[in-house]
Amino acid sequence: MAPAPWDAVSAENTLFVLVTGGNSGIGFGIGERLIDEYLTTRSLSSHLVVIPTTRSVKKSQETIDSLRKHTREFAATSQALRARAGPNYDPKQTTRRVHILSVQLDLCSMPSVRQAASQLVSGTLSSPSDDDDFVSIADAKIPRLDSVIFNAGTGGWYGLDWPKVFHNIFTKGLVSATTWPTFKGAHSGHLVDPINGPKGQGTPHMGEVFCANVFGHYVFAQRIVPLLTRPAAATSTPLPPGRIIWQSSVEGEWDSLSLDDFEAVKTTTAYESTKRVTDLMALTSTLPASRPYVNAYLNTPPQSTPPKIYVVHPGIVQTTLFPLNAFMFFWYNVVLYVTRWLGSPWHPITAYNGACAPVWLALQEQGWLDGARAERVKWGSSTDVWGECRVKKTEVDGWGWEGRVEEMRALKQEHKLKGRRPGAVDVTEEKLVEFKELGAECWRRMEELRERWEERVDAAEGGRA
Repeated sequence: MAPAPWDAVSAENTLFVLVTGGNSGIGFGIGERLIDEYLTTRSLSSHLVVIPTTRSVKKSQETIDSLRKHTREFAATSQALRARAGPNYDPKQTTRRVHILSVQLDLCSMPSVRQAASQLVSGTLSSPSDDDDFVSIADAKIPRLDSVIFNAGTGGWYGLDWPKVFHNIFTKGLVSATTWPTFKGAHSGHLVDPINGPKGQGTPHMGEVFCANVFGHYVFAQRIVPLLTRPAAATSTPLPPGRIIWQSSVEGEWDSLSLDDFEAVKTTTAYESTKRVTDLMALTSTLPASRPYVNAYLNTPPQSTPPKIYVVHPGIVQTTLFPLNAFMFFWYNVVLYVTRWLGSPWHPITAYNGACAPVWLALQEQGWLDGARAERVKWGSSTDVWGECRVKKTEVDGWGWEGRVEEMRALKQEHKLKGRRPGAVDVTEEKLVEFKELGAECWRRMEELRERWEERVDAAEGGRA
């Protein structure tokens, strides 16, 4: 095994970030923004390792090539880098500190989830390069992961429900209609075979949107916990705990989730249901009611430091996740810009802007996050009317902004009310109790599902042996 380029660099001067669904849309924007912000904020000797996951070797290589191209262009044109490095700045010294590797991961296939996790934990990754601007990497071991950003997913939509489009706009107004839309057309009954994959014909099945957005990530995270856990042995400069960053949505009201349809098979709002589950689990992961299930899930060695769990959302971003033809894509994009100009803070629109919150969380100092109790907040990508990005606390139905009852005066002073969903109800102590109980119930059900499906995959793989 050849030495990796980061082996000669101190641990505090390296950063390892994995992004699911990194080949397009917000996932690719996260890769681009992560590279830009890391290079302009960390030391000139620091190394960044970005690991986007895709569903095929071809897409992985295309993603590696595209992110390398972005790195080269940024290194050559960034005035911030030139100002920091001085008159002898050489862009090649920058590009050779950025390493893009990739693994194949199909979140609707448990064998694929297992294989990807095993490769990361026990195997090696390669990223050959004929370009002298980048270091060629062969059979390199990943020593740890600092952040995993769970971005991949599916919406289950077929397009626009036109009667609802006009009803939303005329009854709620343009800003509300395009921020919390109910006009996305979707059918119920989407199922997938998690053992044989999306095209599998076996039984039993699972809700496809649920599997792609929540369950696949959930199982994958549990299997890569060793890379996110920090050992018990203290060092002079201990590394911060690993971070599991769930990508949610600005949507996800209380009624989005039905425990009678936990896998979102019967509903036509499967996407919103899965994002509600994401919010509930992330925001309650440190609370007493959820702790027994979280501890069993993470299963870290005694005295070690387990990973921390956070939740973010990208705001409203125009990507191909929502299926529109070219004509409608253009005009929907125009409508989103008009909405932002009307004052909505939740319309980053571009994937690069939508990546603001997850990248900020991946790079933020741990001391700041702990002081802000960041695990109790849903952090959103926000912009002003000119598109300047910032991270904004987001209200969650039944939880509020920080899991506590707040006075209206305090909310106004902190500018939390800007971008609030019309009709939102102030959180009460009673609602907080319900939210915490529902979060613990989600954790319990997810653990039951994980154990059940792990047994099924074991049996299937044993039968094939």
